[in-house]
Amino acid sequence: MFCSKCGANNTDQSKFCSGCGAPVGGATGNQEAPCCCTKNPLFKLIVGIALVGVIVIIALAFMKKSPVAPVASAGGSAQAAATAAKNLTTKVILLISEQNIEGPQRAWWASEIDLSTIEAGVAQKIMRAGYEILEPSQLKKVINTSPAFRLVGISENDSVRLGNLSKAQYVVIGKAIASAGGNVPQSSMRSCYANVTAKLIRAKDGKVIAYLDAAGNSAHMDVVTGGREALSNAGEVLADKIIAALNSESGK
Repeated sequence: MFCSKCGANNTDQSKFCSGCGAPVGGATGNQEAPCCCTKNPLFKLIVGIALVGVIVIIALAFMKKSPVAPVASAGGSAQAAATAAKNLTTKVILLISEQNIEGPQRAWWASEIDLSTIEAGVAQKIMRAGYEILEPSQLKKVINTSPAFRLVGISENDSVRLGNLSKAQYVVIGKAIASAGGNVPQSSMRSCYANVTAKLIRAKDGKVIAYLDAAGNSAHMDVVTGGREALSNAGEVLADKIIAALNSESGK
């Protein structure tokens, strides 16, 4: 059988011309000569290996550009975050001497362990507002460095020095006095009053940020208990004013 395109002689069983590859005989017009490479298993294997190699090279290049950072444990991350947050928290020292009815004047920095009534109430409220109060146990070593820190009537200069040595940003110094009034009408209870004056001082430069005052009252059969309640009430008012001044100073 001769090819109609090139004239080559082909056998009757040939579907494609041996000379030009055109369909001959019973082959349909749209058939094309099969590519020898597609039927070669070795060719397919070589192509597959080449593709795998390219994928591996790309993956290695990506890993070098994006190194995996070591993963910290959950506990370590939480502890580090808590430490960082604590270091950023504004620290405040409270130095408020207290004179209750029929009691001695007291101040916890004068070697006493327990906070006075007004300081305890003020401290709790300031801490709830997000500030840190330095307690006596944290200041023990600093206080022992100078006799001036153990005086009931600590001066502004000494309070600023105490704040800087203890790395506090602010110091509150003040005095609180409770007094007894007359009997409540038609009762055996006594009226009790408390007044407190204080200054909020910035430790780094000794500047007085705010002059503060507050008052509280109570009625009780026991004047000492009544005076303590009046001091506590005055401390609540004073704490709100201190927080407002600290927030204003820090831009909150």
